[in-house]
Amino acid sequence: MHRIKIINPIIQYWFLPLFFLIGLSVTAQQIKDTTKLINVSYGNKGIELRTKDNKFLFQLQSRLQFRFSTPNDQDPLTYDDYSQNKETTFKINRARLKVGGHAFEPWLKYYWEYELSQSNLLDFRLMIEKWKWLSFKVGQWKVEFTRERFISSGEQQTVDRSLINRPFTADRQMGVEVYGHLKGKGIADFNYWAAALTGTGRGNTTNDDNNLMYFGRAQWNFLGRFLDFEGSDIEFHEKPTPIIAFSALTNRSPYTRFSQSGGGSLEGYENGAPGQYRVNQWNLESAFMYRGFSWQSEWHTKEIIDKLNNDDTTTLKGYYVQAGYFFHNAFDWWPKHLEMAARHAAYRPDNAIRQNLQDETTIAFNWFFKGHKNKLTSEFSYFSFQDKSLPLEQGWRFRVQWDISL
Repeated sequence: MHRIKIINPIIQYWFLPLFFLIGLSVTAQQIKDTTKLINVSYGNKGIELRTKDNKFLFQLQSRLQFRFSTPNDQDPLTYDDYSQNKETTFKINRARLKVGGHAFEPWLKYYWEYELSQSNLLDFRLMIEKWKWLSFKVGQWKVEFTRERFISSGEQQTVDRSLINRPFTADRQMGVEVYGHLKGKGIADFNYWAAALTGTGRGNTTNDDNNLMYFGRAQWNFLGRFLDFEGSDIEFHEKPTPIIAFSALTNRSPYTRFSQSGGGSLEGYENGAPGQYRVNQWNLESAFMYRGFSWQSEWHTKEIIDKLNNDDTTTLKGYYVQAGYFFHNAFDWWPKHLEMAARHAAYRPDNAIRQNLQDETTIAFNWFFKGHKNKLTSEFSYFSFQDKSLPLEQGWRFRVQWDISL
């Protein structure tokens, strides 16, 4: 009995740590052996784990947006918004976790994105991209209907998207898509996208009726060069790279707008019934980059047809134009990493009432520490709200944002 009492403390204080050290040694050896099979690196999409045969790739990245705004942060939506209480705000505007890569074959790709601050699963999709001219996608993603919305919030040229984004974006939807790049000679260079989608917005796994959202986009790369979905010419294109694109979609649902929160309603269309609104939209788009200069624009038309009220139809119109330039190309004293950009947007919620018009004019400055992965943006915006039955209202807003990917 006495001998047992003596041995137990010996086991507890000497042998257990020894077993622990042996375990660490074995684990370290396993990790060392694993490194013979996997390359670990850090790239544009964060930490990367890639097998030696390139059959599997895992990418992990986080992104944060810190924002200061005054006197308010959001775009004014109604006439009364111009007289609302002023709120100067510091906030974490976005906190994202991104996972992507490929599995089994380099052309079988996957991606998902999670918004940590709101506990929203934003994207989850699989892509089959074995052939450039014919690819497939299934899952949930931002529909490529508008260039402004499809460009990541981390690669925008301004703090956030324009006044017209809210009424015209198709945002994230669930469905299937076919897309590709038809690379012909000379001007015969096109991209296309065509999708069938549930049409009820992000996170909604059910449909309200038998109708789907149908979407199509045709993009003409008329100088034979593809322009990626990205704001600012930080790549400094040595050759002029323009595109012209036309997009269209149709959908029938209770919703008249979409956002990160899912399906929603524009003013005057609240509490829609299943299948109540047929929405038809068109967008003509242009973009151009060359030697530090960038341009993009969109012209939107949207019809809302109330199928439960004698097909009563309202037509919405909107547009924006946006340009930016790295002025160090013209002036030696201008800092190399500083870009200046400007945008003007206008929106008519009912094109039949021409006097009703909302305008936004924005001036922005971007300082790129490490491209879009680490940048500081400041902007000044001026809004006006014109209503035929109300006096003209005007307002301004200042915002500063630091966007960093880790």
